[in-house]
Amino acid sequence: MKAQIALGFGNNIDYEIAWDSWVIENLISQYGIRAEEISDNRDIKSERDLVISILNFLRSGSGGERFVADSAMIERFAQNFETKITLGGTSVRAAVAMRKLGYIPALHLVTTNDHVRRLIPPDSPHVCSNPKDSLYPHLIVQFGKETRVRSGDIDLCANRANRIIYHHDEDNIAMRLNEGFADMITEAKVLLVSGFNAMQSRELLVSRLESLLRIMGKLPQDALVYYEDASFYDPSLSRLIHSRLANRISVFGLNEDEMQSYLGRKLDLLDAFQIKEALEALQKLIPVPIIVVHSMYWALAYGENAMRFENALKGGVTMATTRFRYGDDFTVENHREIASLPPNQEGARLADALKGLLARKICCVPVPQVDQSNATTVGLGDAFVGGFLPALLSP
Repeated sequence: MKAQIALGFGNNIDYEIAWDSWVIENLISQYGIRAEEISDNRDIKSERDLVISILNFLRSGSGGERFVADSAMIERFAQNFETKITLGGTSVRAAVAMRKLGYIPALHLVTTNDHVRRLIPPDSPHVCSNPKDSLYPHLIVQFGKETRVRSGDIDLCANRANRIIYHHDEDNIAMRLNEGFADMITEAKVLLVSGFNAMQSRELLVSRLESLLRIMGKLPQDALVYYEDASFYDPSLSRLIHSRLANRISVFGLNEDEMQSYLGRKLDLLDAFQIKEALEALQKLIPVPIIVVHSMYWALAYGENAMRFENALKGGVTMATTRFRYGDDFTVENHREIASLPPNQEGARLADALKGLLARKICCVPVPQVDQSNATTVGLGDAFVGGFLPALLSP
């Protein structure tokens, strides 16, 4: 029997560094970095630029994804820290998460090597668009709430935990597609589309989307297509994807940082009126049936008859919170424990307020209450997808 869940399209290897303020402070001193230089308005061409970028994210408490001049810079920078090698990419991280609950998805890969072969679920059927092994690691920088850095005239303290991704990934920039994947999805009930955000050529993206549409042509007519957004190297390419795929996307998912980026303004995530206005504006920009937003307090679905996604939202926040608390090595028992926890009160109040404002067009589920000082912040959106999609198969 073919897989009921199909996950594409990009993947990579992550170098997850263990945050060390002492190392960062030494690098600030070594490179003579001053507070006035900290901004997001620079290309990352050197390790000095990389440190400045990290400091900018730390100052705002936000997360994001940035492109660096070459992959060797990531290799060099990671040597300053204790580093863990993990799978990266929404599709493969979601696959690992849902496999723990017994779901075996089909995977489309764009890169493979010994690390990928070791870490993907061994029983997941897959194809790869690259016939040769390659390695373009992504640097994952995680910082906790109240993480502090002090050096020279710099004194920063993070107001929340978050993660940053840096890479120069030639395989994901090219995003070659293996159209043989189409033969693996003929019985799929759910298809994840993700991973096009590293692409830099409009012409190449147009070609890849034509290939993607041919692949999607093999889906059953009633299959649900879930598109998970990300930070794009070139934001105009994101709009191209919306225009080409809008009539094929059933659910468009993104996190709170990505939502605020589209709208060009910061939001109070616990203010129901702000969230209502944001969702209405977002659906004008992205005309799809259902928009899903996942955040640190809640996850919601916005669109007609949104309540039909309640179980999927609960599955998503449970999986993401389990990863937040226990990291990669969580167990089914850990997952059950998180599912039994009460909701966080801020998220619960926001959910009630939104229901009063939007009625049947909203379904908002608060994240379980977890107090965790040393938490995992990378891959939470991927884990959300890994919990959301399997729940769609349940009656």
